[in-house]
Amino acid sequence: MKILAIETSCEHATVALLCDERVVERTLDGHSTHSERLLKTVSELIVDNDQPLGELDAIAFGAGPGAFTGLRLACAVAQGLATGAGIGVVPVSSLAALSAMSGHEYVLAATDARMGEVYSAAFRVLDGFPVLIAGPDCQVPEQMQLPPGTQWYLAGSAFGAHPSLLRRLSASSIGHDAIAVPQASSIARLAVRMIEDGGLLPPEQAAPLYVRNKVALTTAERLARGGKA
Repeated sequence: MKILAIETSCEHATVALLCDERVVERTLDGHSTHSERLLKTVSELIVDNDQPLGELDAIAFGAGPGAFTGLRLACAVAQGLATGAGIGVVPVSSLAALSAMSGHEYVLAATDARMGEVYSAAFRVLDGFPVLIAGPDCQVPEQMQLPPGTQWYLAGSAFGAHPSLLRRLSASSIGHDAIAVPQASSIARLAVRMIEDGGLLPPEQAAPLYVRNKVALTTAERLARGGKA
């Protein structure tokens, strides 16, 4: 299977090209340059690997949750490229991609949502594919709890951005990676399984997974979370 994958839900953005078992990945750093560099990087990846868009099976993208601008960008680019190539789109949970990268069975994946909040979801990874157990949620770190019944591996930038969260949950976990972010290579691999399970969508039906309903805090909310008015 041949899949182009885009992951721009965080500042460490990546694109990847999967051709059967081979995956080539490239990185774009910095939100401010995502829109400027994404199409150029995708084009270079396609040309350098002699892989026409029309011969792909699908275009996958990290659907979130994550930065609103990044999610909209990934979705729009995936839709546009797929429409032009006459192929389908696969929206993949960015938190699922993060959990699949961990190498552990039970994973609590959490990324920094800014505004004093975190995005999180709990997965059981079976044969490399994450099965959702709880979430996704957007909440303040103080509200996050480990699901009962087993020991969890903690993965994601939320644990680096909020050290108190890591300290509180690490005593009941089996390990952590506080700098891990979703990668396009993981998005591509999960898309293969999702296509096999009927997850390929017409481009116009693809949509980001926002989870959070607002993009800014009120003055009162900022003050309540220790920020400035």
